Amino acid sequence: MATSVRLDDDFVESVRIHSAAAHRTVPKQIEHWSKIGQMVEDNPDLSYEFIREALIAREAVVSGKATKYERRTKRNRD
Repeated sequence: MATSVRLDDDFVESVRIHSAAAHRTVPKQIEHWSKIGQMVEDNPDLSYEFIREALIAREAVVSGKATKYERRTKRNRD
C-alpha cells in the first residue's frame, strides 16, 4: 500500500543525489536507507559495512549468483 508523506526539501535533494549515484529511484533510495536504519536499530553492535555486505550477499543468493563455499586448503587433523 502506497502512502504519501511530506519530506523536507533539503532531505529530498540529498536523496536525489544519492539515488542517482546508486542508480535507484528516489523512493527506492528512501526504502534502502530505511531498511539499513531498521537493521542498525535491531543490531546496534553491527557495523554499517557488515550490514552492507550482508545485504549484498542476500541479493546474490536471491538472484542465483552465489556459489557454494569450498575450502581450498586442507586442515591438519592432529
